Amino acid sequence: MVLEASPEAERRIGIRYYATTTAGIGGTIKAQPADFVVREVTNRTEGTEGKYLIAELTKTNWDTHTIAREIARRLRVSRNRIGFAGTKDKFAVTTQKISLWDTAEPELERVRITDVSLRPIGRSNRPISLGDLYGNEFIIVIRNVQGDPAAIQAKIDAITTELKVGGGVPNYFGVQRFGTTRPITHRVGKQLISNDLKGAVMSYIGEIFPEEGAEAKTARALCNQGELKACLKQMPVSLSYERAMLNELVKSTAGARGEAQFRTAFSVLPKNLQKLFVHAYQAYLFNLMVSLRLERGLPFNEAVLGDVVCYHDERGIPDPERVEKVTVEKLDGINRLIRHGRAFVTAPLVGSATEFDAGAVGELERAVLSNEQVAPEQFELEALPELSSKGSRRPLLVPVALSVPEVSVDELNPDRWQVRLEFFLPRGSYATVVLREFVKH
Repeated sequence: MVLEASPEAERRIGIRYYATTTAGIGGTIKAQPADFVVREVTNRTEGTEGKYLIAELTKTNWDTHTIAREIARRLRVSRNRIGFAGTKDKFAVTTQKISLWDTAEPELERVRITDVSLRPIGRSNRPISLGDLYGNEFIIVIRNVQGDPAAIQAKIDAITTELKVGGGVPNYFGVQRFGTTRPITHRVGKQLISNDLKGAVMSYIGEIFPEEGAEAKTARALCNQGELKACLKQMPVSLSYERAMLNELVKSTAGARGEAQFRTAFSVLPKNLQKLFVHAYQAYLFNLMVSLRLERGLPFNEAVLGDVVCYHDERGIPDPERVEKVTVEKLDGINRLIRHGRAFVTAPLVGSATEFDAGAVGELERAVLSNEQVAPEQFELEALPELSSKGSRRPLLVPVALSVPEVSVDELNPDRWQVRLEFFLPRGSYATVVLREFVKH
Protein backbone atom coordinates (compact mmCIF):
# COMPACT_ATOMS: atom_id res chain seq x y z
CA MET A 1 0.00 0.00 0.00
CA VAL A 2 1.21 3.51 -0.79
CA LEU A 3 -0.10 6.75 0.67
CA GLU A 4 -1.21 9.19 -2.00
CA ALA A 5 0.07 12.75 -1.83
CA SER A 6 -2.59 15.45 -1.77
CA PRO A 7 -0.87 18.85 -2.20
CA GLU A 8 -1.50 20.21 -5.70
CA ALA A 9 1.92 21.86 -5.64
CA GLU A 10 3.51 18.40 -5.49
CA ARG A 11 1.22 16.66 -7.95
CA ARG A 12 1.88 19.21 -10.68
CA ILE A 13 5.62 18.37 -10.58
CA GLY A 14 5.05 14.61 -10.73
CA ILE A 15 5.20 13.78 -7.00
CA ARG A 16 2.19 11.54 -6.36
CA TYR A 17 2.95 9.35 -3.32
CA TYR A 18 4.67 9.11 0.04
CA ALA A 19 7.09 6.28 0.80
CA THR A 20 5.83 5.98 4.40
CA THR A 21 2.31 5.19 5.56
CA THR A 22 2.43 6.63 9.11
CA ALA A 23 0.30 9.77 9.51
CA GLY A 24 2.31 12.98 9.43
CA ILE A 25 2.85 15.46 12.25
CA GLY A 26 1.72 18.49 10.23
CA GLY A 27 3.30 21.78 11.19
CA THR A 28 4.98 24.63 9.35
CA ILE A 29 8.30 24.51 7.50
CA LYS A 30 10.35 27.70 7.08
CA ALA A 31 8.34 29.91 9.42
CA GLN A 32 11.54 32.00 9.43
CA PRO A 33 14.87 31.63 7.57
CA ALA A 34 16.65 30.50 10.75
CA ASP A 35 14.44 27.38 10.76
CA PHE A 36 16.22 26.08 7.66
CA VAL A 37 20.00 25.93 8.10
CA VAL A 38 22.17 24.48 5.33
CA ARG A 39 25.92 23.92 5.45
CA GLU A 40 27.67 22.80 2.28
CA VAL A 41 30.13 19.91 2.46
CA THR A 42 32.90 19.88 -0.17
CA ASN A 43 35.83 17.59 -0.84
CA ARG A 44 38.29 20.50 -0.94
CA THR A 45 41.12 21.57 1.36
CA GLU A 46 42.27 25.12 0.73
CA GLY A 47 45.88 26.31 0.75
CA THR A 48 47.62 29.65 1.16
CA GLU A 49 48.59 30.36 -2.46
CA GLY A 50 46.81 30.60 -5.80
CA LYS A 51 45.05 33.02 -8.12
CA TYR A 52 41.65 32.32 -6.52
CA LEU A 53 40.62 33.70 -3.14
CA ILE A 54 38.40 31.16 -1.37
CA ALA A 55 35.82 32.57 1.02
CA GLU A 56 33.05 31.15 3.18
CA LEU A 57 29.74 32.79 2.28
CA THR A 58 26.94 32.77 4.84
CA LYS A 59 23.69 34.35 3.70
CA THR A 60 20.16 34.74 4.99
CA ASN A 61 17.21 35.17 2.62
CA TRP A 62 19.36 35.55 -0.52
CA ASP A 63 19.41 33.16 -3.47
CA THR A 64 22.87 32.16 -4.66
CA HIS A 65 22.77 33.70 -8.15
CA THR A 66 21.48 37.04 -6.89
CA ILE A 67 24.06 37.37 -4.14
CA ALA A 68 26.85 36.39 -6.56
CA ARG A 69 25.79 39.25 -8.85
CA GLU A 70 25.63 41.64 -5.89
CA ILE A 71 29.10 40.64 -4.63
CA ALA A 72 30.50 41.14 -8.14
CA ARG A 73 28.87 44.58 -8.29
CA ARG A 74 30.38 45.62 -4.96
CA LEU A 75 33.82 44.40 -6.08
CA ARG A 76 33.34 46.05 -9.52
CA VAL A 77 34.23 42.83 -11.32
CA SER A 78 32.49 40.45 -13.73
CA ARG A 79 30.05 37.95 -12.25
CA ASN A 80 31.99 35.27 -14.17
CA ARG A 81 34.90 35.67 -11.73
CA ILE A 82 32.85 34.15 -8.90
CA GLY A 83 32.48 30.37 -8.65
CA PHE A 84 30.38 28.17 -6.38
CA ALA A 85 29.61 24.47 -6.11
CA GLY A 86 25.84 24.61 -5.86
CA THR A 87 22.85 26.88 -5.43
CA LYS A 88 21.26 27.07 -1.99
CA ASP A 89 17.76 27.85 -0.76
CA LYS A 90 16.83 31.52 -0.55
CA PHE A 91 14.54 31.48 2.52
CA ALA A 92 17.19 29.91 4.74
CA VAL A 93 20.51 30.46 6.47
CA THR A 94 23.11 28.84 4.23
CA THR A 95 26.89 28.50 4.32
CA GLN A 96 29.02 27.59 1.32
CA LYS A 97 32.42 28.19 -0.27
CA ILE A 98 32.88 30.59 -3.17
CA SER A 99 35.96 31.39 -5.25
CA LEU A 100 36.91 34.86 -6.47
CA TRP A 101 39.45 35.08 -9.29
CA ASP A 102 42.27 37.63 -8.94
CA THR A 103 40.88 39.08 -5.72
CA ALA A 104 42.94 40.15 -2.71
CA GLU A 105 41.63 39.43 0.76
CA PRO A 106 41.38 43.13 1.80
CA GLU A 107 39.02 43.78 -1.12
CA LEU A 108 36.29 41.85 0.68
CA GLU A 109 36.02 44.81 3.05
CA ARG A 110 34.07 46.52 0.26
CA VAL A 111 31.40 43.82 0.43
CA ARG A 112 29.05 44.97 3.18
CA ILE A 113 25.62 43.52 2.52
CA THR A 114 22.76 43.03 4.98
CA ASP A 115 22.40 39.41 6.12
CA VAL A 116 25.58 38.38 4.28
CA SER A 117 28.96 37.38 5.67
CA LEU A 118 32.12 36.70 3.65
CA ARG A 119 35.05 35.12 5.52
CA PRO A 120 38.37 34.45 3.71
CA ILE A 121 39.53 30.88 4.33
CA GLY A 122 42.41 30.37 1.87
CA ARG A 123 43.61 30.45 -1.70
CA SER A 124 43.73 27.97 -4.57
CA ASN A 125 44.72 27.64 -8.22
CA ARG A 126 41.38 25.95 -8.86
CA PRO A 127 37.98 27.65 -8.72
CA ILE A 128 35.01 26.27 -6.79
CA SER A 129 32.79 24.26 -9.14
CA LEU A 130 29.97 21.69 -9.10
CA GLY A 131 32.42 18.81 -8.96
CA ASP A 132 33.58 19.98 -5.54
CA LEU A 133 30.18 19.46 -3.93
CA TYR A 134 29.85 16.35 -1.77
CA GLY A 135 26.50 17.19 -0.20
CA ASN A 136 24.76 19.35 2.39
CA GLU A 137 24.10 19.16 6.12
CA PHE A 138 20.68 20.37 7.26
CA ILE A 139 19.31 21.56 10.60
CA ILE A 140 15.58 22.13 10.18
CA VAL A 141 12.88 23.16 12.62
CA ILE A 142 9.25 22.23 11.93
CA ARG A 143 7.01 24.61 13.92
CA ASN A 144 3.36 24.88 14.86
CA VAL A 145 2.92 21.15 15.46
CA GLN A 146 -0.28 20.28 17.32
CA GLY A 147 -1.06 17.36 19.61
CA ASP A 148 0.40 15.44 22.50
CA PRO A 149 4.23 15.47 22.43
CA ALA A 150 4.39 11.73 23.14
CA ALA A 151 2.10 11.05 20.17
CA ILE A 152 4.20 13.39 17.99
CA GLN A 153 7.35 11.54 19.01
CA ALA A 154 5.70 8.20 18.28
CA LYS A 155 4.83 9.30 14.73
CA ILE A 156 8.38 10.58 14.16
CA ASP A 157 9.85 7.29 15.42
CA ALA A 158 7.52 5.25 13.19
CA ILE A 159 8.32 7.32 10.08
CA THR A 160 12.05 7.13 10.81
CA THR A 161 11.81 3.34 11.14
CA GLU A 162 9.89 3.07 7.85
CA LEU A 163 12.56 5.11 6.07
CA LYS A 164 15.32 2.97 7.55
CA VAL A 165 13.62 -0.26 6.49
CA GLY A 166 12.99 1.14 3.02
CA GLY A 167 16.59 2.25 2.58
CA GLY A 168 15.84 5.97 2.43
CA VAL A 169 13.38 8.31 0.74
CA PRO A 170 12.36 8.36 -2.94
CA ASN A 171 14.88 10.61 -4.66
CA TYR A 172 12.24 12.96 -6.10
CA PHE A 173 13.31 16.29 -7.52
CA GLY A 174 11.91 18.93 -5.15
CA VAL A 175 9.83 21.92 -6.14
CA GLN A 176 12.95 24.12 -6.20
CA ARG A 177 13.94 22.38 -9.44
CA PHE A 178 10.80 23.66 -11.14
CA GLY A 179 10.21 27.05 -9.50
CA THR A 180 8.88 27.44 -5.97
CA THR A 181 6.30 30.16 -6.60
CA ARG A 182 5.77 29.44 -10.27
CA PRO A 183 6.71 25.86 -11.27
CA ILE A 184 6.98 26.54 -14.99
CA THR A 185 10.45 25.33 -16.04
CA HIS A 186 9.45 21.77 -16.96
CA ARG A 187 6.46 22.97 -18.95
CA VAL A 188 8.70 25.27 -20.98
CA GLY A 189 11.14 22.37 -21.40
CA LYS A 190 8.45 20.15 -22.90
CA GLN A 191 7.60 22.84 -25.43
CA LEU A 192 11.26 23.23 -26.35
CA ILE A 193 11.72 19.52 -27.09
CA SER A 194 8.46 19.71 -29.07
CA ASN A 195 10.03 22.43 -31.27
CA ASP A 196 7.39 24.90 -30.09
CA LEU A 197 9.61 27.92 -29.42
CA LYS A 198 6.68 30.33 -29.50
CA GLY A 199 4.81 28.23 -26.97
CA ALA A 200 7.89 28.08 -24.74
CA VAL A 201 8.35 31.87 -24.75
CA MET A 202 4.67 32.66 -24.26
CA SER A 203 4.32 30.10 -21.47
CA TYR A 204 7.29 31.54 -19.63
CA ILE A 205 5.85 35.03 -19.87
CA GLY A 206 2.15 34.31 -19.65
CA GLU A 207 1.29 31.23 -17.57
CA ILE A 208 -0.39 32.25 -14.31
CA PHE A 209 -0.02 30.44 -10.99
CA PRO A 210 -2.10 31.14 -7.86
CA GLU A 211 0.93 31.74 -5.61
CA GLU A 212 2.05 34.83 -7.56
CA GLY A 213 1.31 38.44 -6.68
CA ALA A 214 -1.60 40.38 -8.22
CA GLU A 215 0.60 42.67 -10.32
CA ALA A 216 2.36 39.77 -12.03
CA LYS A 217 -0.94 37.96 -12.62
CA THR A 218 -2.40 41.08 -14.29
CA ALA A 219 0.65 41.40 -16.53
CA ARG A 220 0.54 37.75 -17.57
CA ALA A 221 -3.17 38.01 -18.34
CA LEU A 222 -2.39 40.88 -20.73
CA CYS A 223 0.22 38.68 -22.41
CA ASN A 224 -2.36 35.95 -22.92
CA GLN A 225 -4.67 38.52 -24.54
CA GLY A 226 -1.91 39.47 -26.99
CA GLU A 227 -1.38 42.89 -25.38
CA LEU A 228 2.38 42.62 -25.16
CA LYS A 229 3.14 46.35 -24.85
CA ALA A 230 0.64 46.68 -22.03
CA CYS A 231 2.06 43.51 -20.49
CA LEU A 232 5.58 44.98 -20.54
CA LYS A 233 4.35 48.17 -18.90
CA GLN A 234 2.59 46.19 -16.15
CA MET A 235 5.24 43.50 -15.59
CA PRO A 236 7.01 44.00 -12.23
CA VAL A 237 10.59 45.27 -12.50
CA SER A 238 11.73 42.33 -10.39
CA LEU A 239 10.73 39.92 -13.20
CA SER A 240 13.69 40.96 -15.32
CA TYR A 241 13.76 37.86 -17.56
CA GLU A 242 10.13 38.29 -18.59
CA ARG A 243 10.73 41.97 -19.26
CA ALA A 244 13.81 41.25 -21.38
CA MET A 245 11.85 38.77 -23.51
CA LEU A 246 8.94 41.17 -23.86
CA ASN A 247 11.28 43.94 -24.98
CA GLU A 248 12.37 41.78 -27.91
CA LEU A 249 8.82 40.82 -28.84
CA VAL A 250 7.41 44.34 -28.85
CA LYS A 251 10.12 45.47 -31.29
CA SER A 252 8.13 43.84 -34.08
CA THR A 253 4.53 44.24 -35.13
CA ALA A 254 2.12 41.38 -34.60
CA GLY A 255 2.18 40.65 -38.33
CA ALA A 256 5.95 40.43 -38.53
CA ARG A 257 6.39 38.43 -35.34
CA GLY A 258 7.55 34.96 -36.30
CA GLU A 259 9.86 32.17 -35.22
CA ALA A 260 12.97 34.34 -35.56
CA GLN A 261 11.53 36.90 -33.16
CA PHE A 262 10.68 34.23 -30.60
CA ARG A 263 14.14 32.74 -31.00
CA THR A 264 15.65 36.18 -30.31
CA ALA A 265 13.39 36.63 -27.28
CA PHE A 266 14.41 33.24 -25.91
CA SER A 267 18.10 33.95 -26.50
CA VAL A 268 18.11 36.86 -24.03
CA LEU A 269 17.84 34.37 -21.18
CA PRO A 270 21.11 33.25 -19.53
CA LYS A 271 22.55 30.07 -21.00
CA ASN A 272 22.30 28.22 -17.70
CA LEU A 273 18.58 29.03 -17.49
CA GLN A 274 18.00 27.90 -21.08
CA LYS A 275 19.54 24.52 -20.24
CA LEU A 276 17.55 24.31 -17.02
CA PHE A 277 14.26 24.08 -18.94
CA VAL A 278 15.17 20.79 -20.63
CA HIS A 279 16.76 19.47 -17.44
CA ALA A 280 13.59 20.32 -15.52
CA TYR A 281 11.46 18.36 -17.96
CA GLN A 282 13.79 15.39 -17.53
CA ALA A 283 13.32 15.82 -13.76
CA TYR A 284 9.53 15.87 -14.17
CA LEU A 285 9.59 12.61 -16.15
CA PHE A 286 11.84 11.08 -13.48
CA ASN A 287 9.36 12.10 -10.76
CA LEU A 288 6.54 10.49 -12.72
CA MET A 289 8.53 7.27 -13.06
CA VAL A 290 9.28 7.23 -9.32
CA SER A 291 5.59 7.76 -8.58
CA LEU A 292 4.49 4.99 -10.96
CA ARG A 293 7.06 2.60 -9.51
CA LEU A 294 5.63 3.28 -6.04
CA GLU A 295 2.10 2.79 -7.37
CA ARG A 296 2.96 -0.54 -8.96
CA GLY A 297 4.79 -1.81 -5.89
CA LEU A 298 8.18 -2.34 -7.54
CA PRO A 299 11.04 -2.22 -5.01
CA PHE A 300 13.41 0.70 -4.61
CA ASN A 301 16.17 -0.89 -2.51
CA GLU A 302 16.21 -4.13 -4.47
CA ALA A 303 16.86 -4.60 -8.19
CA VAL A 304 14.55 -6.55 -10.49
CA LEU A 305 15.28 -7.85 -13.97
CA GLY A 306 15.62 -4.99 -16.42
CA ASP A 307 16.76 -2.45 -13.83
CA VAL A 308 19.93 -0.43 -14.33
CA VAL A 309 22.09 0.12 -11.27
CA CYS A 310 24.92 2.54 -10.69
CA TYR A 311 27.91 2.16 -8.38
CA HIS A 312 29.43 4.64 -5.97
CA ASP A 313 32.60 6.64 -6.58
CA GLU A 314 35.62 6.88 -4.29
CA ARG A 315 33.66 9.22 -1.97
CA GLY A 316 30.71 6.86 -1.67
CA ILE A 317 28.45 9.03 -3.86
CA PRO A 318 26.37 7.27 -6.54
CA ASP A 319 28.08 7.71 -9.92
CA PRO A 320 25.55 7.75 -12.80
CA GLU A 321 28.41 7.16 -15.26
CA ARG A 322 29.18 3.73 -13.75
CA VAL A 323 26.07 1.73 -14.63
CA GLU A 324 25.19 -1.89 -15.26
CA LYS A 325 22.10 -3.65 -16.56
CA VAL A 326 20.58 -6.25 -14.23
CA THR A 327 20.36 -9.68 -15.88
CA VAL A 328 19.36 -13.09 -14.50
CA GLU A 329 23.00 -14.03 -14.00
CA LYS A 330 23.86 -10.81 -12.16
CA LEU A 331 20.67 -10.32 -10.12
CA ASP A 332 21.74 -11.97 -6.83
CA GLY A 333 25.23 -10.43 -6.86
CA ILE A 334 23.93 -6.93 -7.59
CA ASN A 335 21.33 -7.18 -4.83
CA ARG A 336 24.08 -8.13 -2.36
CA LEU A 337 25.91 -4.94 -3.37
CA ILE A 338 22.71 -2.92 -2.94
CA ARG A 339 22.23 -4.28 0.58
CA HIS A 340 25.76 -3.16 1.44
CA GLY A 341 25.26 0.34 -0.02
CA ARG A 342 27.65 -0.21 -2.92
CA ALA A 343 25.08 -0.19 -5.74
CA PHE A 344 21.88 1.77 -6.32
CA VAL A 345 18.80 1.13 -8.45
CA THR A 346 18.30 3.98 -10.92
CA ALA A 347 15.70 5.44 -13.27
CA PRO A 348 16.50 7.40 -16.42
CA LEU A 349 16.81 11.11 -16.86
CA VAL A 350 15.45 10.63 -20.35
CA GLY A 351 17.53 11.81 -23.28
CA SER A 352 18.16 10.97 -26.90
CA ALA A 353 20.37 7.97 -25.99
CA THR A 354 17.93 6.45 -23.47
CA GLU A 355 16.91 2.84 -24.15
CA PHE A 356 14.16 0.94 -22.35
CA ASP A 357 14.14 -2.70 -21.25
CA ALA A 358 11.52 -5.10 -22.57
CA GLY A 359 10.39 -6.16 -19.08
CA ALA A 360 8.23 -4.59 -16.37
CA VAL A 361 10.66 -1.75 -15.66
CA GLY A 362 10.91 -0.74 -19.30
CA GLU A 363 7.14 -0.98 -19.72
CA LEU A 364 6.68 1.39 -16.76
CA GLU A 365 9.13 3.91 -18.20
CA ARG A 366 7.61 3.72 -21.68
CA ALA A 367 4.14 4.22 -20.15
CA VAL A 368 5.23 7.55 -18.65
CA LEU A 369 6.57 8.80 -21.99
CA SER A 370 3.51 7.54 -23.84
CA ASN A 371 1.21 9.41 -21.48
CA GLU A 372 3.30 12.55 -21.99
CA GLN A 373 3.35 11.95 -25.76
CA VAL A 374 7.11 12.38 -26.00
CA ALA A 375 9.95 10.18 -27.25
CA PRO A 376 13.67 10.02 -26.36
CA GLU A 377 14.76 11.26 -29.79
CA GLN A 378 13.02 14.60 -29.15
CA PHE A 379 15.81 15.48 -26.71
CA GLU A 380 18.04 15.95 -29.75
CA LEU A 381 16.85 19.50 -30.43
CA GLU A 382 17.36 20.51 -34.06
CA ALA A 383 16.46 24.16 -33.55
CA LEU A 384 18.49 24.54 -30.35
CA PRO A 385 21.22 21.87 -30.52
CA GLU A 386 23.10 23.38 -27.59
CA LEU A 387 20.18 22.35 -25.34
CA SER A 388 20.18 18.71 -26.49
CA SER A 389 20.69 15.95 -23.95
CA LYS A 390 21.67 12.30 -24.35
CA GLY A 391 20.26 11.57 -20.89
CA SER A 392 21.66 10.09 -17.71
CA ARG A 393 20.61 8.03 -14.69
CA ARG A 394 19.59 8.96 -11.14
CA PRO A 395 19.27 6.73 -8.05
CA LEU A 396 15.70 5.98 -7.02
CA LEU A 397 16.51 6.29 -3.33
CA VAL A 398 18.52 8.70 -1.22
CA PRO A 399 19.71 7.26 2.12
CA VAL A 400 19.02 9.49 5.13
CA ALA A 401 20.76 9.21 8.49
CA LEU A 402 18.66 11.26 10.90
CA SER A 403 19.91 12.38 14.27
CA VAL A 404 17.46 11.77 17.13
CA PRO A 405 14.67 14.32 16.47
CA GLU A 406 13.92 16.74 19.30
CA VAL A 407 10.34 17.65 20.25
CA SER A 408 10.09 20.84 22.32
CA VAL A 409 7.84 23.85 22.92
CA ASP A 410 7.57 26.08 19.85
CA GLU A 411 9.41 29.32 20.63
CA LEU A 412 7.12 31.27 18.28
CA ASN A 413 3.87 29.54 19.30
CA PRO A 414 4.09 28.56 22.99
CA ASP A 415 0.86 26.53 22.84
CA ARG A 416 2.28 24.37 20.02
CA TRP A 417 5.34 22.13 19.55
CA GLN A 418 8.41 22.22 17.34
CA VAL A 419 10.49 19.36 15.93
CA ARG A 420 14.19 19.70 15.12
CA LEU A 421 15.65 17.42 12.46
CA GLU A 422 19.31 17.06 11.48
CA PHE A 423 20.52 15.05 8.51
CA PHE A 424 22.96 14.92 5.58
CA LEU A 425 22.06 14.51 1.91
CA PRO A 426 24.38 13.92 -1.05
CA ARG A 427 24.45 16.51 -3.80
CA GLY A 428 21.47 16.67 -6.10
CA SER A 429 18.98 15.54 -3.44
CA TYR A 430 16.38 17.74 -1.77
CA ALA A 431 15.66 18.24 1.93
CA THR A 432 12.00 18.88 1.11
CA VAL A 433 11.54 15.27 -0.02
CA VAL A 434 12.66 14.16 3.43
CA LEU A 435 10.50 16.70 5.28
CA ARG A 436 7.36 15.84 3.31
CA GLU A 437 7.42 12.32 4.74
CA PHE A 438 7.20 13.76 8.26
CA VAL A 439 4.65 16.55 7.78
CA LYS A 440 2.42 15.00 5.06
CA HIS A 441 0.43 18.03 3.97
